[in-house]
Amino acid sequence: MAEGSPVSSMSSSLPRWRLLWSPPADGATHMAIDVAMVEAVAEGKAPPTVRFYCWEPPCLSLGRRQSVSEVDLQRCQAEGVEVVRRPTGGRAILHANELTYSVVFPETDLRAMGGVLETFRRFSEAFAHALRALGVSDVALAPRLDPVARGSGFVCFEVPTDYELTVNGRKIMGSAQWRHQGVVLQHGSLPLAGDPGAIARYLKNGPDPERLRRRTITLQEAAGRPVAFEEAAAAILEAFRSLLAIETQPGGLTPEEQARIPEWRERLSVLRRSEVGSM
Repeated sequence: MAEGSPVSSMSSSLPRWRLLWSPPADGATHMAIDVAMVEAVAEGKAPPTVRFYCWEPPCLSLGRRQSVSEVDLQRCQAEGVEVVRRPTGGRAILHANELTYSVVFPETDLRAMGGVLETFRRFSEAFAHALRALGVSDVALAPRLDPVARGSGFVCFEVPTDYELTVNGRKIMGSAQWRHQGVVLQHGSLPLAGDPGAIARYLKNGPDPERLRRRTITLQEAAGRPVAFEEAAAAILEAFRSLLAIETQPGGLTPEEQARIPEWRERLSVLRRSEVGSM
């Protein structure tokens, strides 16, 4: 465990976190599941949770306060790309060939000590450990910068924010956090392969695709080999165990969580699967 970390003294006898392996699903369903877990944990009806998932069909997700007016919805419709709003903040991401994670746990947990940025840093160190285990030797946490110096691009992977992960200055992983009803939700995206510049195609005034390719790196490029979803997830779980004292056991969604999903799916959807290609 990380030296000096408040979790380094935690007993291995603490309750295990639930581990969810979600099947591929549309973006609105995945975001609804994350919110449903937050509400269930807040009410004491579900345990702290680690979840891994992927997106089908491809989906453009927007941060909580981003304007939909920046999205080329007609192109998304024509090319089968869904659009969804995340409960967290941050910037736009095109989810395709990637691993997505979420963690949900009470703010009273020691891993949440120190506020949003300190929690973010703690988990980023675990992700960096996992990436090194996968063969990415030059991974580093981005330094804290003044927001003006960092810039205000619309795309998540255009600029690393505080403590996000980079490889030789190129962003490899994007995450965002939301605290609600005394519960922390942090979720994020690790591109396994693909074209980092593809997102520009679905934005009306998007960044230069070539600039995105220079500023972003996939796990396949960083590791010098293809890395499967399951291998990347296993490395993250091992890093959670060794650095954050998170022991997991497989589980499923509770009936209460499942009952919340339809309402949240409706609220967070911008362009649904049923509308894609129906121009």
